[in-house]
Amino acid sequence: MFKNYIKIAWRNLIKNKGYSVINIGGLAIGMACFLMIALFINNELSYDTYHEKGDNIYRVVHHNGSEDLDDQWIWGNAPVGPALKADFSEVIEKVQFSGRSDVLLEYNNNSFQESNCFYVDPTVFNVFSWPLISGNPETALEAPYSIVLTESTAKKYFGNEDPMGKTVDGVGGRANDGMYTVTGVMKDVPSNSHFSFDVLLSMSSFYQTRPGIFESWGYVDFYTYFLVNDNFNLEAFQAKMPSFLKTRLPEESKEYYYNVSFEPLKNAYLNSKAARQPGITGSLSNIYIFAIIGLFILIIASINFMNLATARSMERAKEVGVRKAIGADKKGLIYQFMGESLIMVFLSASIGLLIVSICLPWMGDITGKEFAIKNIFNTNTLLLYFGTALVTGLLAGSYPAFILSNFKPVSVLKGLVSSSPQGVNLRKGLVIFQFSLSIALIASTVIVYFQLGFMLDKNLGFDREQQLVIDFNYDSAIRENLETIKNEFLTLPEVSSASASRTVPGAHFPAAGTNIESKEGEMLNYDPFLYEIDVDFIPHYKLEMAAGRAYSRDFPADTISSMIVNEAAVKEFGYANPVNILGKKFEQWGKSGTIIGVVKDFNYLSLHEKVAPLALRYEPGSSRFLSLSIKSENMAAAIGKIENKWAELAPHRPFLYSFLDDSFNEQYIADFRFKELFTLFSFLAILIACLGLFGLATYSAMLRTKEIGIRKVLGAEVSSIVTLLSKDFIKLVLISILIATPFAWYAMNKWLNVYAYKIEISWWIFALAGIIALSVAILTVSYHAIRSARANPIKSLRTE
Repeated sequence: MFKNYIKIAWRNLIKNKGYSVINIGGLAIGMACFLMIALFINNELSYDTYHEKGDNIYRVVHHNGSEDLDDQWIWGNAPVGPALKADFSEVIEKVQFSGRSDVLLEYNNNSFQESNCFYVDPTVFNVFSWPLISGNPETALEAPYSIVLTESTAKKYFGNEDPMGKTVDGVGGRANDGMYTVTGVMKDVPSNSHFSFDVLLSMSSFYQTRPGIFESWGYVDFYTYFLVNDNFNLEAFQAKMPSFLKTRLPEESKEYYYNVSFEPLKNAYLNSKAARQPGITGSLSNIYIFAIIGLFILIIASINFMNLATARSMERAKEVGVRKAIGADKKGLIYQFMGESLIMVFLSASIGLLIVSICLPWMGDITGKEFAIKNIFNTNTLLLYFGTALVTGLLAGSYPAFILSNFKPVSVLKGLVSSSPQGVNLRKGLVIFQFSLSIALIASTVIVYFQLGFMLDKNLGFDREQQLVIDFNYDSAIRENLETIKNEFLTLPEVSSASASRTVPGAHFPAAGTNIESKEGEMLNYDPFLYEIDVDFIPHYKLEMAAGRAYSRDFPADTISSMIVNEAAVKEFGYANPVNILGKKFEQWGKSGTIIGVVKDFNYLSLHEKVAPLALRYEPGSSRFLSLSIKSENMAAAIGKIENKWAELAPHRPFLYSFLDDSFNEQYIADFRFKELFTLFSFLAILIACLGLFGLATYSAMLRTKEIGIRKVLGAEVSSIVTLLSKDFIKLVLISILIATPFAWYAMNKWLNVYAYKIEISWWIFALAGIIALSVAILTVSYHAIRSARANPIKSLRTE
């Protein structure tokens, strides 16, 4: 019997090739999209799950600012780690990483500036599951100037040589320059880690260079993780913190608000709200969005399947009548049609699996993630995928199966059966639902495009065009000769201005504990972010002054006793008007003096965040970057000249440069990947919906073939017949527009809330989405409408 069902199903597929291609193709694309989205979501949820002790690893979240304005940072002080381990038996081990460092490493004249380095405690391999290929995990990072390289980094320097015991020259970073001994080689950090690295350096190297900061509760430069026992209770542990801090905090630190909380490692990537992370973070809302899109696509594809199957019920009515007349029962017919449905669904699923296998590398390029064939062909994925296919087949095939099996043989064989109003209304309802989803996706895609375009085009308040930034990584030889080096570059006609600074917009920067004179004359403490700049930084980047003046060579006191702040800092410091803060006293990192100017707010942070309080301190001796404003139509030639000049001025340093607009926009990589994925899956969802509409239009035209023939004989124009066949579908799309608009408006307003600076959603976006959907629907339906209208009426009426 089952063999017979398969034969009949196969014959039907071959007999109706167009129907089969549309139905199987649409469902295959839907299933492929569903699987790709599932793989993406699974990857996002897998971050940090590979650590064997992951359930027992937590990290410290530092709370600064005030109880009312609670700033949460992962980046914090050093003493909290040893204090937690010493005071609480629940803490088995602690691991602290320094802030990310850039170190120039050299071996046998082979040198690279490694930008992904951390100084770390020797206990790191006892807590995290980062296996060593060579070396002793217990002792690899104990001694000062020990270094552990990842496998790929070791290959870069040593090739096929054994790196163990060899020394590399290290310049820069948190420690004094020196020779580092390779004491370990580890596997590359898995891509699903909330932070990664290429080089680990012993924390004792850092401590040996600057021991004082390891005792300072006010110095921020560490990420603290700790391993707890199996009886650990987070809520109870958190309750002990007030007394812990009361005991441990030095008296001078108690003047300022400071608190700690704790975050499980499993929450680090998707659920952390803290700033100053050691690496990338994901977006839980984006996961929900893609999960919904995946579900939408699967629903749209299933609706197509159901719609086309019920539309074909009239064509198969006589087959059902004959079968019933010769003794087939209802149960057997249901099994037959459900079987046909499942065969088509599993055929679609198999094709979908092939599509995903082919598209996997491309998917990896779009998402920036690593996907392998093994991610698909494993038991859990295949069970989920084909389980979904089974449920889809049962749901999509059940309605047509029950409709067809209920036909009465006498009525069918007499030709008295016709589409029921309920069936017609159901198909209309499903088309409306389908296109409502599609129009919502079109409108959402337009909003995503406009928001990201707005972010790229917004005036950020500083000049970022053709700014070439050279990274010399705090090199002391360069810092001592900055003015000379700047003047040398200014001799090139392609360079119009130059400036040195510790950071540039979009790059890392510190915060600085700062005392500011209040309106009442009291010195109050704040923690603004800090830019350490030279005298040319403000005019070079074309920052505008809101009050006062910029640093000037005409005022020698600027080098030791002056400071400039931004408008956001003025507000935080309690002054409504920027003019009123001029002349007020400040104390910051050993320097004191008066505020001489206020710059207008500029977006030195991502547009996800509002402009935060910023102090611009005159401190060229702390510089890391040299910014050059380029004026040349031949950019390649200009870069060549600058590189040659750099080789003359700093032959010991590699020429590491970037353009500011490119590096600033790197903050939005996740946003642009979201846009590409969102657009891709939205397009595919609309394509699947149109395939369904195309199929329905085909069968609608087929059922009205004789009606069209009669109308043509009676003199009907082609245009009137096209209108007749198209108007019902167009009505459905118009209804879909009305349903989709409020839904899309609400959802995208929610999405835009993650941006501090965003576009306003205008009515015309939904009008545009409606016009696009309507145009696509008209083009889809008109093909068959015009074809039917132009057909020879004699052929359609020949049987009468």
